Amino acid sequence: MKLTTQSLLALAITAALAGCNSSDNDSDSATVAPEPFRASKADIATNSGNPYYQEGEARVTAAKDRVANNRRGAAKNVILFVGDGMGISTVTAARILDGQIKGGMGEENSLSFDAFPYSGLVKTYNVDAQTPDSAGTMTALISGVKTDMGVIGVDEDIRRGDYTSIAGNELMSAVEMAEIAGMSTGVVSTARITHATPAATYAKSADRNWEDVSDMPAEAVSAGFPDIADQLVKFEQYLEGRIDGLDVDGLDVVLGGGRRHFLPKDAAYNSADARSSVEGDRSDGRNLVAEWQAQYPQGTYVMDKAGFDAIDPATATKVFGLFNESHMQYEADRGNDIAGEPSLAEMTAKAIDILDNNDQGYFLVVEAGRIDHGHHAGSAYGALTDTIEMSEAVARAAELTSDDDTLILVTADHSHVFTIAGYPKRGNPILGKVVGVNGEEAKATDGLPYTTLGYTNGRGFQDLGGETDADTSYGQPNNAGRHDLTEVDTTAPGYHQEALVPLSSETHAAEDVGVYARGPGAQLVTGTNEQSYLFHVMEHAADLMGRAEQALK
Repeated sequence: MKLTTQSLLALAITAALAGCNSSDNDSDSATVAPEPFRASKADIATNSGNPYYQEGEARVTAAKDRVANNRRGAAKNVILFVGDGMGISTVTAARILDGQIKGGMGEENSLSFDAFPYSGLVKTYNVDAQTPDSAGTMTALISGVKTDMGVIGVDEDIRRGDYTSIAGNELMSAVEMAEIAGMSTGVVSTARITHATPAATYAKSADRNWEDVSDMPAEAVSAGFPDIADQLVKFEQYLEGRIDGLDVDGLDVVLGGGRRHFLPKDAAYNSADARSSVEGDRSDGRNLVAEWQAQYPQGTYVMDKAGFDAIDPATATKVFGLFNESHMQYEADRGNDIAGEPSLAEMTAKAIDILDNNDQGYFLVVEAGRIDHGHHAGSAYGALTDTIEMSEAVARAAELTSDDDTLILVTADHSHVFTIAGYPKRGNPILGKVVGVNGEEAKATDGLPYTTLGYTNGRGFQDLGGETDADTSYGQPNNAGRHDLTEVDTTAPGYHQEALVPLSSETHAAEDVGVYARGPGAQLVTGTNEQSYLFHVMEHAADLMGRAEQALK
């Protein structure tokens, strides 16, 4: 008999089945599931009663029902939130702390932007640095071009500290494009408004530290190169000077700290809540606050909470608020401010209410600058409470806008060497010492307890009790290394976490950060991206370049 391919295959299958059915293989015990794990068809959907299962199913349904709006120019307004130093571990820890403050276990909680429908990751390196700084990262976010560490609003061909290398390397920021397009523009920060992150929205500088003329090298001053505070006050003139025939009206809302860089070094110009005997730093005798007021006589300058509260957003045109000599207070310490300060959420809401009077739309940048400073000081409490406040600001922005016409992006410029470690039980205080699932306080191999949160480097352990100003640690000796925390309340505002490597200040880290989005163009936020990509998402969503070019015709 001639064997065909089909008959050979049939014989092989028969032999295999015969082998499988032989008693030597003990097939019954190998293939039949033990009784406790056997299920009928009806039992397959048993998972559906679990709340985690139901939540996941609901999210899939919501995702399937989303209608993407990827049309160029679909966004009338753009709001960019930057949590300075808000890495993934910071978001996670703040989410848990927020939930625990609200009375929950914490892990199940969500910050406002956790609910945004689109998210992704962002690579934060600078052109010349593996671990970045805020000047280079914010320039990438707001201009679409990665650049070197320490420089603002210019590309990587710059030489840091050399003002002569700036010409020809200036970048156009999204705020400048929006201004040219006829949109209203605003910058809000809890840091000094001349600090690296907010400065990148409006200034071009060979060094982030040139916040006022007294910070600059003599040769740059002699050559007439403008400091960062000067570039803020004269934003309108400098932008018009770059493009022939351009006529813009300047930044509409500026709110933050940093009065010292706008005032002469003369006690006669001190504000009511000056912390220094001489508040101003400017060595050129100029009062930039007075210059701003002369330039915008219909504008409103404020320096305290009462002045801020008195602003009527329905009628306000230009608003300039400088609420502190240096950075604004940490959110946890804000109640101790001499003259009173608005919160980040309050400043965000007021800015939106003013800017949305323009039918052409607006571009608003909001920085939670003191998250970064809390980490540098080694205070998780300070950093996390400011992160929670930023979440409140994002929530207010979401309430006041529609995702039909407003793109909101929430991201960070970089992260920090901030860790969440050990094996704490569910609901263990995130600021507390590690207690395991067995209910016992965990001990390290040195026999001492340890906290869930810590830093790889920095100033190290401090037990300052109820102190809410995280910067108080800078007046204490460096205390890195292990300490006996047995009798220490690590959940207190003044507790500063242990650090491994002793440094004068904790450092940034280099891992990716998150980005969260809602509104027109938000679906473009997905995957892992270069930081400069986010500029292009915003530019596409609002057609910034197209609208600016049209306005110039």
